[in-house]
Amino acid sequence: MAELAVVARRYMASYALFNQALADRLGLHPTDLQCLNLLTLEPGPVTTGRIAELTGLTTGSATRLVDRLERAGYVVRERDAGDRRVVLVAPVPERTAEVARVWERVGGGWFALFADLDDRELALFVEHMRRTTEYGAEQAARLRAGEPASGGGRYGGSAGRVRAGGIVRGGVSFQGYS
Repeated sequence: MAELAVVARRYMASYALFNQALADRLGLHPTDLQCLNLLTLEPGPVTTGRIAELTGLTTGSATRLVDRLERAGYVVRERDAGDRRVVLVAPVPERTAEVARVWERVGGGWFALFADLDDRELALFVEHMRRTTEYGAEQAARLRAGEPASGGGRYGGSAGRVRAGGIVRGGVSFQGYS
């Protein structure tokens, strides 16, 4: 568990730094890049309220994020055909294709990292990513609500409990954090 905690911290830091570098390359803020990523996973255009839900931002912050993406040419605002009062945000396909091309150049080798794994091993990675995504979203919501992050939620247990100088079943002590 201690090795897993260290590797997970390095993984998260590495991904955050990669995301920053990719965002810099595209002239975007890292949060804006990830919002664009989430928008491309939605089945169609969404409201700014939905963007706030996806990102955990306030609606005001989500509106400013959409403003930045619109100025950069990555999204457009359009009226909902069913209710003209509703404004939807849609990714611009040509611009998201540009992002995909940059990703392919710098991150395209990512799939090769898993090419030698069988379906059972791949399923383990998929489940890990689903769990950590859900757990991270729960903890981010707690932090935004002013609550302390904890090991609660679906996975419960003592995953978030920390004792001085060490790890308790996956919880990470930030004492001596380096």
